[in-house]
This record gives sequence, structure tokens and C-alpha cells, in this order.
Amino acid sequence: MRARKVPRDSTWQDMADEDFDIATLAAYLHLMPAQVMRLAERGKVPGRRIGGDWRFSRPEVNQWLEQRIGATDDDQELADMEATLRRVDHVKTEITLAELMPAEAVAVPLAARTRGKVIAGMCDLAATTGLLWDPERMADAVTAREDMHSTALDIGVALLHPRRPQASIMGGPVIAMGLVAGGIPFGGAGGGLTDVFFLIAATSDHEHLRALARLSRVINDSAWLTELREAPDAKAARRLVVDRDRELGP
Repeated sequence: MRARKVPRDSTWQDMADEDFDIATLAAYLHLMPAQVMRLAERGKVPGRRIGGDWRFSRPEVNQWLEQRIGATDDDQELADMEATLRRVDHVKTEITLAELMPAEAVAVPLAARTRGKVIAGMCDLAATTGLLWDPERMADAVTAREDMHSTALDIGVALLHPRRPQASIMGGPVIAMGLVAGGIPFGGAGGGLTDVFFLIAATSDHEHLRALARLSRVINDSAWLTELREAPDAKAARRLVVDRDRELGP
């Protein structure tokens, strides 16, 4: 498969390793500077004062956004967050889950019975698209993220991803999906089994957050998840994801 070219936002890409101040964080979050100031003073957003001025670490802000996405199952809140991320992305072409998750990146069933095998298998799936060039390195990064805190949710779904995007080993963003028959222990807080796995392999923090917000909305439907688990093959499972993505709209 020929790797697709994905439009990038050069403004935010050029700032990828810079800290925010009040003004730039306000622009990033699509808020007024006064709103960001109040959030900072109340300890609602991670930041610190340096010489009297507020500074915000980009990785810490993105981790805060990721935690906010993962902490809610309210679809309206997820939709609002997704809309905010879309407004500040400055990318004119929307990338759908149909494009992010090619047919070859889906396995039903995924032949894996341990955490390590699942992670390796999901990274191998992503590599079949030609967009991930080093699945072993990605697997190491995903494992390190799982060691920090499991991405397994109490609904039996895990949204795998590295702590930081691995842009140097990728030709573009890709999402892989695998269903493990019967589920396996994957470290979720509730101690239940996990049987539905998504791997989000993005090339930027913002790309990652948008994909995470969209997938969080996609899986936020118990009846749909039951239908997904009953999918007879990879083609049917992927079709369910694509249709659900389309139903949610842009």
C-alpha cells in the first residue's frame, strides 16, 4: 500500500517542543487569555510561574487534555473537546477513520493471549500499511506507556498509544484494531478482561488527541460494542467502525 500524505499544521509543528505562555495556550485551547489565567490560578491546568509569568509545558498540557478525554463518558463533552481540537488544528482536509484505519490494519481475531503479544501484534498490523516503519520500536514505546498506566478501560476496550508520538518512524498517522476472543487481563483498574484493542499511532500530539477524542466517542455505546464483538471477520468489524464514525459526523 502506498503511504498517503497527510496535511500537517506547520504552525503547531514548528512549536512542538516550545512551552506555552498565557497567549499561546489560549490560542491552542481556543479560549480567551483571561480564561486560561483563571484555570492556571485555580490549578486546573498544569503550569508554573517563572519570573512572574505563567509557563506551560506542552507535553504536560497534552497529557492533561488526554486525561480529560479519558475521564469522561459524556458524549457532549467529548464532542465539545473534539470540536475545540478541530478548530485549532488549521487542517482543511478532514481525515476519517476509514482513511486512518486501512483494511490491512484490522485483525479479527487477533491471535494473542498476553499483553506483550497484543502490543506486538497491534504494531505489526500498523506496519502492514507502510506508514509505520519500525514496529519493534513502536511496541517498546507503547509498552513503556502501559507500564506507566494501563490504557484499558472498564468497558473491555484499550486505546493503546505511546506517551509521545513517534514521528521519526512514521510516514503518517494510522489506527489499528484487533479483537481478542474471550479477552485477556490487560491491567485495567477494574480488573476485568480486555478484548477490543485500538492502536493510535500519530505523528503529532494534536493528531493523537483528535484521534483519541474521536475513538472515545465511537466506543461510547454499549450496544455498538456488543455488535463489534460479534463481528464475524475483520471486514465487518471495520465497517462497523467506519459507519459509526460517519454517523457521529465531522
